[in-house]
Amino acid sequence: MNSTAYSKIIKKKANEMGFLFCGISKATFLENEAPRLEKWLNENRHGKMGYMENHFDKRLDPRLLVEGARSVISLALNYYTDLKQTDPLAPKLSMYAYGKDYHQVIKEKLRILLEFIREKIGEVDGRAFVDSAPVMDKAWAERSGLGWRGKHTNLINKKAGSYFFLAELIVDLDLDADEAVADHCGKCTRCIDSCPTAAITEAYILDASKCISYLTIELKDEIPAEFSGMLDNNMFGCDICQHVCPWNKFSTPHNEPGFDASEGLLEMNKHDWDEITQEVFTKIFTHSAVKRTKYTGLKRNLEFLKKSL
Repeated sequence: MNSTAYSKIIKKKANEMGFLFCGISKATFLENEAPRLEKWLNENRHGKMGYMENHFDKRLDPRLLVEGARSVISLALNYYTDLKQTDPLAPKLSMYAYGKDYHQVIKEKLRILLEFIREKIGEVDGRAFVDSAPVMDKAWAERSGLGWRGKHTNLINKKAGSYFFLAELIVDLDLDADEAVADHCGKCTRCIDSCPTAAITEAYILDASKCISYLTIELKDEIPAEFSGMLDNNMFGCDICQHVCPWNKFSTPHNEPGFDASEGLLEMNKHDWDEITQEVFTKIFTHSAVKRTKYTGLKRNLEFLKKSL
């Protein structure tokens, strides 16, 4: 088989495994991203996420992560659901955190996919990445034709919106590269206009230090008082910029059981959240991405929301 045949069987398998999209790009230096990343870091747009300053070269060149890397296989996994929290007054949880931690779900799928590649093609060296290593997921997904980066900086696909996770397999295998797609945001500024904290400082530029997701998840210190009354009742993450995006009218419910909401989670009312105990937190979020904040972090967020009323 040749690179074209290899590419086809990999994409077919990815589709059978439930991935929304699979695209391929050549493993080369991200020349256009280098000055953007450097400028973004120099302007402290990353807030207190100091790890973003680490491994600058590796973020831009996958060949420094996988010796002999030739291709980056980008994958998207849908997490959209039309189920919502039942109490409109309950503090809000980002949709992606309803179910099992996506790192666990996707890592296992990537392991299976890489094993399949080795079984069908032979000895292939590669590594799987899911939002936990110096890999610029959106840049590679964009290069691989999975979509374009919207003005909110999330990846958007014309057929499926933006409610999907991104992941990669970086392999030392020559595959056929896909073509990038055009930007279809046009003159729309709904995401910019709707952000309560003005985190999207201009089109395609996100000041993460102002983002509600950063403030409620990544930031380990107290949430600055300047954001009082601005979190729109979000206690973990935020979906506002995606919720208002016209392209998400094409989002369809996922079919990944691991992303189904934890039992009783969506039914918790405002009082339940205000009175949540360590025991309840552990029971609901043992396998959830929410455990990143720990019980103390979630309580901090809830207290901040109460004081902001």
